[in-house]
Amino acid sequence: MDWTIFAGVVGGVFLLWVLLENKTSRPDGTPVKHHPYRKIMWYIMPRRDDGVVYFEHDVVADKLLDYVEQANKRFDCSVSTVLLAATARALIQTPAMDRFVVGNRMYQRKQPSISFAMKRKRKDKSSKLATVKQPIGQDDTIESIANAVLARVSVERTDAKTYADKEYALFNMLPRPFFKVAHRLFRTLDYYNLLPGSFIENDPLYTSVFLAFLGSVNLDSAYHHLFEHGTCPLFITYGKVMDRVVVIDGQAVVKPTIRFKVTYDERVDDGMTAGDGMYKMIATIEDPFLHLGCLAEDGSDAYKFGEDRPKTWQTCG
Repeated sequence: MDWTIFAGVVGGVFLLWVLLENKTSRPDGTPVKHHPYRKIMWYIMPRRDDGVVYFEHDVVADKLLDYVEQANKRFDCSVSTVLLAATARALIQTPAMDRFVVGNRMYQRKQPSISFAMKRKRKDKSSKLATVKQPIGQDDTIESIANAVLARVSVERTDAKTYADKEYALFNMLPRPFFKVAHRLFRTLDYYNLLPGSFIENDPLYTSVFLAFLGSVNLDSAYHHLFEHGTCPLFITYGKVMDRVVVIDGQAVVKPTIRFKVTYDERVDDGMTAGDGMYKMIATIEDPFLHLGCLAEDGSDAYKFGEDRPKTWQTCG
């Protein structure tokens, strides 16, 4: 045995390992400085579902329903549209929630986005699911997001083959043992920040938050697990509008409400950050007139998601 060659191979493998371990750049994120305590969490809780916390809240929805009725005179708006905008606004104004953990490192996401699932055919139980990943930004408004989502949904509801369709078809062609190997290779590339940006850009689970509008199929909210695939640290389900007894100004009254439930990866940040984001979301849902605007004919009252608005909210407890 030529020990010189053997030593060279071992040295090359070791050098490659060192280079991979020290590679911190990714197409979708920038490394974030953090408290040493948080780094320990990534080792004792290596999976997202190891570190999840759950939140639940009922939000008064009477102003939301009035807003939807008025907004529909200008653009295609539904309850789901307002919930999407409220989530987007909270995320944009709470960037510490838009982080993720990969390879025992934390990153700030470069491009915020929201993913959600929908039926390819409306109200058809046998219809296949399609997933939409919508980028969001500081200058977006509820109207710009509504129009962008409508365009994406229109494509998903045609017979055209989307990127996701092609990706699923490719993986489904693989026999089970090869699929397992391919998936492990995918996860390894992601761990070492070697996954191509084209995979990340089009994958709906590499997203800031995943939403489920269960109210659109007449269901109340439910807690949902987080996915180990991808980088999504936050899952929110919104239930249907229901009359509930709430206490406002010390009086018990019946109000239309929406219950939402949040699954959050606490390895990303603490409850103070999560609470700040939730309060912004609640305030927007409770008063979209104040926080979203977009009702004036000339669009002069269109409030951008990055624009700070009064910090008031009165939701039921």
